[in-house]
Amino acid sequence: MFIFDAHLDLAMNAMEWNRDLTWSVESIRTGEIGMSDKPDRNKNTVSLRAMRKGNIGLCVATQIARFTKKTNPLPGWKSPQQAWAQTQGQLAWYNTMEDLGEMVQIRNYEQLNAHLELWSTFQEKKPIGYILSLEGADSIITMDYLEKSYEQGLRAIGPAHYGPGTYAQGTNGTGGLGLKGKVLLREIEHLGLILDMSHLNDKCFWETMRFYDGPMWASHTNCRTLVDHNRQFSDEQIKELINRDAVIGMAMDAWMLASNWIRGMSSPGGLGVTLHTVIDHIDHICQLAGNSDHVGIGTDLDGGFGTEQCPSDIDTISDLQKIPKMLQKRGYSTRDIENIMHKNFVQFLQKTWK
Repeated sequence: MFIFDAHLDLAMNAMEWNRDLTWSVESIRTGEIGMSDKPDRNKNTVSLRAMRKGNIGLCVATQIARFTKKTNPLPGWKSPQQAWAQTQGQLAWYNTMEDLGEMVQIRNYEQLNAHLELWSTFQEKKPIGYILSLEGADSIITMDYLEKSYEQGLRAIGPAHYGPGTYAQGTNGTGGLGLKGKVLLREIEHLGLILDMSHLNDKCFWETMRFYDGPMWASHTNCRTLVDHNRQFSDEQIKELINRDAVIGMAMDAWMLASNWIRGMSSPGGLGVTLHTVIDHIDHICQLAGNSDHVGIGTDLDGGFGTEQCPSDIDTISDLQKIPKMLQKRGYSTRDIENIMHKNFVQFLQKTWK
């Protein structure tokens, strides 16, 4: 089945982890044997080859670079100008992948439909389609830079990541949007960008709902009822997103799937975290909605973690193809399964861009 993944940090892996994503997952792992600078070395799950093998022909691919002030203990760049430059380096990587024929940027309705038609053919090596998204808006120095990003193909944006941000407060952050955040939201709506609600803290989430009236989704966030943490959405938040015709992508970071996860100590196998656990979150959203129209896949695989912190039955991203049969065994119809695996996000884009 064709799969749409709504959140992959591909350029971050290429530029900061120094991974050549044109290689196989196994070759990347071999090249990292003996490396210990990052906890997920030799445990990666994503490559462009693995995506093709898994029929994951379309994704939301990120630019990400946090700016952190001196008082912020989180890692990040020391100035928004440095953060902007980092995102430009990531964009340059995507562009070189296009030059190789490995990827193709999808910016509009016509390109989306043409890409879907291409992936319905039996062509041997097809480019991975990507919609460019900015995870955390700290690199947007002024609104002129947001317009530059739009011209470069940016089509979705999340105002915050972890902790305090320039425009909004993210996971574990405190406080609300402030004037800068509202100016950003106004410009996002003006440009017709998709607002990614992932990572916003509760206060910013509800302020955004009151202030913003454009298209929105959540690329990678799970259910707080099942795993109680502010990184997840409460049932009230999920219902509000459903009311806004949003789609919510299910993330596969194990700490978001196991309520008793201890970083650096827990293991997916030890806590029984599998793709069945992901389906529990999918099912919870479907039950709240009363249908399968508002949930999809937004794995965040290799988003700073690897097999040590993802469902134990995932070796590479191609294992997402296990999900349809699992959903079928849960009683989901073919239509429901297609919705979850790709149609909900695809139809969201078609509606937004048309």
